[in-house]
Amino acid sequence: MILVTGAAGKTGRVVIRALAGKKQSVRALVRRKQQVEEVQAIGATEAVVGDLLDESLLQQAARGVHAVYHICPNVHPDEIAMGKVSIAAAVSAGVKHFVFHSVLRPQIEAMPHHWRKMRVEEALFASGLPFTVLQPASYMQNILAEWDGVVERGVLAAPYSVQSQSSPVDLQDVAATAVIVLCEPGHHGAIYELCGPEVLNQSELATIISAHVGHAVRAEQTGLGEWVRRARADGLGEYALETLRKMFCYYDQYGFWGNSHTLHALLGRRPTSYDAFVKRVLREKRLTRAH
Repeated sequence: MILVTGAAGKTGRVVIRALAGKKQSVRALVRRKQQVEEVQAIGATEAVVGDLLDESLLQQAARGVHAVYHICPNVHPDEIAMGKVSIAAAVSAGVKHFVFHSVLRPQIEAMPHHWRKMRVEEALFASGLPFTVLQPASYMQNILAEWDGVVERGVLAAPYSVQSQSSPVDLQDVAATAVIVLCEPGHHGAIYELCGPEVLNQSELATIISAHVGHAVRAEQTGLGEWVRRARADGLGEYALETLRKMFCYYDQYGFWGNSHTLHALLGRRPTSYDAFVKRVLREKRLTRAH
C-alpha cells in the first residue's frame, strides 16, 4: 500500500492513475469528503479525509503502508509544517520509503515556495527515513487552464519576458517516474531533477502551438500589476499572490530551466517534447468533442 498525500490535486490525480495502472494499492489523503469518490474513480483503493496538519490523522493514514508519496498543496504557507507532520507520521509507522514531490531549484530563496520545499527536504534528510526526492520543472499542463483562450485569442500571455527560458516537463512523465522510484529498487537517497527535453522561451512555445492550431499564436508579456489585480479579484490569497509575484520576477530575470538527462535515464526514453504534448492535447480535445 502506498499513501499519496495531496491526492486530489493536479499532481496527485495523475500519480494515482499511474500507480493504479501498475496494479499498485493506493491510499489517498484528500482534504474534502466529496473528493473521496473522485480519487477512487481514478484508481485509489482507499481514501482518508482530513488536514495535512493533523498529526493524529497522518499517523492513522501512514499505518500499514510501505511507502509515502508526499505532495503539498500548491503554494501553501504551511508547507514546512505539513512536510514535517507527514515525515514524523512515516517515521512513527515504520514506513520503508518516503518520496517527496519537491521542485526544481528549491535552493532559490527568491522564490519562497521553492525555499520552503528545501526546508522540507532538510527535515527529510534528518529523519532517518529511506528517501527519494523528485524535483520537477514547471508542468506543460500548466497551460491547460487557459488553453481555449490562448487558441481563440492567438496570444500566449505571461507576466514575465517572452524571452524567459524554461524546460517544461510533461506531468505524465513525472508520474511515470514516481511509479519507477516507488516500485523499483535502487532509488533510496536519490535526488532527481525532472526537466523536459528542450529549453524554450515563451515565443518558441507559442510557435509550436501555432504549428498545430492552424493560425498564429504570439507570446506577450502582460503587466505584473495587472496580473496581481486579476488574481486577487479571482480570490487568490495574499500569500499566494506575493509568492507568485516573486516567482514571476525571478522568471523574468533568470528564466527557469534545467537538464533532461536524468529524466531520460529514469524513463529509458526521451522525455515528451512540447510538440508531442500539444499534439496530444489537441487529439484529446477532438475526442472529447466527438463524445
